[in-house]
This record gives sequence, C-alpha cells and structure tokens, in this order.
Amino acid sequence: MQPATGEAASASASGDRVVLDDASIRRALVRISHEILERNEGAGDLYLVAIPNGGVPLARQIAANLREIAGLDLPVGILDTTLYRDDLSRRGERPPLRHTEMPSAVDDRVVVLVDDVASTGRTIRAAMDALMDFGRPRAVQVVALVDRGHRELPIRIDYVGKNIPTAISERVVLRGRGAGLEPPLEVRVEAAGRAES
Repeated sequence: MQPATGEAASASASGDRVVLDDASIRRALVRISHEILERNEGAGDLYLVAIPNGGVPLARQIAANLREIAGLDLPVGILDTTLYRDDLSRRGERPPLRHTEMPSAVDDRVVVLVDDVASTGRTIRAAMDALMDFGRPRAVQVVALVDRGHRELPIRIDYVGKNIPTAISERVVLRGRGAGLEPPLEVRVEAAGRAES
C-alpha cells in the first residue's frame, strides 16, 4: 500500500491530474456515437479515420459502439499527418512517420476524423490536407475526446467528449496501460515544464 500512496503523492506534487478515467472515456464515446448517428441519417456512408496515435483506439471504440447500437460495420482508417504539418521547417529534425492504413478511397463518403486532443487546430488541418490524397469526401466531421481550446485556426470540432480549459504550457495526453494505448485508458493534464514523452 505504501508505494501507491507515494505514487499518488508524487503525481499530486508534480501538478499532474487525471481528468477522464477509462469509464468516463467509454461513456463519452457512447454519447458521441449516438450524436454521430443522429446527425447522419442512415449513416451507411460514414468512414471513420483516426489520427495517430491517440485517435486510433478511440475510432475503433466508436466503430464498435456503432456496430452495437445500429448494426453498422464501418471502415476505420488510420491517417498519418506528419508530412502535412505546417511546423516541419521549425523542427530541427524530421519527425518519424507513423502508420497510415486507409482501407478504401473516401470519395462521396462522410469522413469522421477522430483525434484524442484538439487544441490549435493545426493537426486537424493537416489531417484534412492528407485526406484529400485519398479522394474527395462529401463532408468531413471531427471528433475530439478532449477540446482544450487555444485554437489558432478556424477549425470546429463537431463532437466533443469533454472541454477542458488548460494553460498553454500544460499538456493533455491520452495514456493507456504501460507505454501504449491499451485499455484501461485515461486522460491526464501534465503540468508545465514536463519533458515530452
């Protein structure tokens, strides 16, 4: 019992806090799934596209929810935005590419982009640019589990799990078991000054 207390104390002392636990995340994704169905009559032309890394488990859970709620078996794509980012020239080195897996073209589909945390809007803009390499969607909608504000571009989030006001210097991260994104998941706000992980 003593180690757990020490861990909790150090987490509290560092200023980190859990803002969504696994149960809260699952509830938010069920609500978002219902909202997606309400907004898109029929919903048979939906195409879920996850933005790695955090968007991947979220998109898969939304797909499972839609299968359970409405009997829909929707494609789930994974779309790396790295080469479409507008900050590549500012970074000293080229960031590693992540996995892209798009099962089919997006022509005439309603694409639902799924991200874990929305902030400036630049990742969503990059995802929209990358998406056009896979066809011309009829519409694009955006899911963010967390919207922390600080928008720099006029990007609207259509489905939000939770709005969490934060300082610009703080980080909001989706974490899973171990170093990966396996359930149980949680969303943490990490205090300013923490190193990127």
